[in-house]
Amino acid sequence: MPTSIKSDKEIKLMQESGKILAKVLEEIEGYVLPGVSTLEIDRKCHEIIKSYGCIPSFLDYNGFPASLCISVNDEVVHGIPSKDNILREGDIVSLDCGVIYQGYHSDAARTVPVGEITKEAKQLIEVTKQSFYEGIKFAKEGKHLHEISEAIQTYVESFGFSVVRDLVGHGIGKNLHEEPQIPNFKQRNRGPRLVQGMTLAIEPMVNVGRYDVYWMDDDWTVVTEDGSLSAHYENTILITDGEPKILTI
Repeated sequence: MPTSIKSDKEIKLMQESGKILAKVLEEIEGYVLPGVSTLEIDRKCHEIIKSYGCIPSFLDYNGFPASLCISVNDEVVHGIPSKDNILREGDIVSLDCGVIYQGYHSDAARTVPVGEITKEAKQLIEVTKQSFYEGIKFAKEGKHLHEISEAIQTYVESFGFSVVRDLVGHGIGKNLHEEPQIPNFKQRNRGPRLVQGMTLAIEPMVNVGRYDVYWMDDDWTVVTEDGSLSAHYENTILITDGEPKILTI
């Protein structure tokens, strides 16, 4: 599937989709508390998405059973909410969500603390978030996609952390996942040239330990192979004729 360049009308719809998703995530963060189950958070998220007149992007996507991916501690991404998974003080929680507004998707993720967390966990969350911003310094018309990838990896590894190799970012629009794939680590080639009107989901996934991961028996939840903490930060962005526009903040 070729990379889709969005029309002005499509961009306006994606901007609205992104604004709504930013509000959803901001509201959901308030429910990340000790003693709360991940299923409770997912149900609240579903209610909030519906209250904005949107459809959850993730619910029933390839059979995924929830509106929100909730990944705790060593879970990298795609954690399935459960009544038995109760958050505890000191956990870190990645919230990955998408909404569909008038046929257009937005996709974003945040990693948040549960109460007081360790210095290392705080640093992991901060570095993961900042690596996104280091990457999008290169998200400009005329630059090449893999300049974003290399910048993310360089920043993350300067702190001794590692970037997950088995999962990548992606284009986004009428479909949740569109071309191009967007690695968070250096590639041998430069990748496609960035063009005004591209919409991309840039999403660093960063581990304290090694970058190796594996899939749990539920075929969704991805965890670090060495049991180390992992964080995730993602926004949907628009390539413009100048600086990139972040649609999900």
